[in-house]
Amino acid sequence: MKKVGIVMGSDSDLPIIEKATDMLKALEIPYEVHVYSAHRTPAEAKEFASTAREKGFGVMIAAAGMAAHLAGAVAANTTLPVIGIPCKGPVLDGLDALLSTVQMPTGIPVATVAVNGGANAALLAAEILAVEDSALAAKLDVKRASDAAKVLEKDRAVAEKLNV
Repeated sequence: MKKVGIVMGSDSDLPIIEKATDMLKALEIPYEVHVYSAHRTPAEAKEFASTAREKGFGVMIAAAGMAAHLAGAVAANTTLPVIGIPCKGPVLDGLDALLSTVQMPTGIPVATVAVNGGANAALLAAEILAVEDSALAAKLDVKRASDAAKVLEKDRAVAEKLNV
């Protein structure tokens, strides 16, 4: 199975990345995590992205806040799919990171999930890998069914409590 490459711009993004790694662990998808900054360690970020395919990665996740150039910097250096996670920052509550992540120029696409959307980034990465992995696709089907069952159970509980 291909691995998921994960990079965050700062260790302050770790709680968001842990949501992604928890989901990847649950789906038994291998991954590798690094802290590389698009601005402070551009050479390391470029090296990680540009060698990802030959190192067995199938998709990349990049999380960053504020200027949030990391996903774009990764995408500029690989043709693997890149998923950006905009992270909340201290000033604009993540809107700055969202706009930086989603506004990529033509030719350098970055799929973007919600602000702080670590779990969804992992699920999207899994869906990308599942295109060529039927066992992983089956795990995703089971997860979806389980998630639906949980919602329907909550519906039953609310209906039982409130409906007359």
